[in-house]
Amino acid sequence: MAELAALEDPKTRAVNERHGDDHGVNLGKLRAIAKRLRTQQELAVRLWETDDTAARLLAILVCRPKAFGRDELDAMLREARAPKVHDWLVNDVVKKNPHAEELRVAWLADSDPVVASAGWALTTERVAKRPDGLDLAGLLDVVEAEMKDAPPRMQWAMNHCLARIGIEHAGLRGRAVGIGERLEVLKDYPTSAGCTSPFAPVWIAEMVRRQDAAKTA
Repeated sequence: MAELAALEDPKTRAVNERHGDDHGVNLGKLRAIAKRLRTQQELAVRLWETDDTAARLLAILVCRPKAFGRDELDAMLREARAPKVHDWLVNDVVKKNPHAEELRVAWLADSDPVVASAGWALTTERVAKRPDGLDLAGLLDVVEAEMKDAPPRMQWAMNHCLARIGIEHAGLRGRAVGIGERLEVLKDYPTSAGCTSPFAPVWIAEMVRRQDAAKTA
């Protein structure tokens, strides 16, 4: 904790706080500490318990993802209110845990939109990698009905799922694009030069173009 405190930088904190992350530690330096520490599950648990955002990010980097129980991960997600901690926990820990599918189903139906957004993130992973058993048309029904008025974090996660269905599943691509065009979610999102817009119709078209180019290369 003393080492993390010494790395605190006001400029870094100012940038992070604009995104809702209350820490001022450069992520490159944080990763360097994690590389030195390697995997240490007991330390990871203690770091998480500090309730400090930088410490929790470090905990995620040095933990053993498969060592957490289902209820532990559920509690951790509900405590992870900083967006970066939430995202890293879902992507770097929960997705690698044997309880991921059980949590996906539970979180998708949760009344807390931040928790539900994690369920959508895990669902997007399945859409891309293991779609068998998913009701993709049903997911599009939910997106079409709820995404427009969803809270920001949940809306972003639903939009990602919408785009991934359109990218990965040609038979549903037209419907996915149509939903995106009608709802116009993230249509005007500022996008840096060289980056793809998160607006689903644009995102889908660009990723499909890249896939087609890779096939013909």
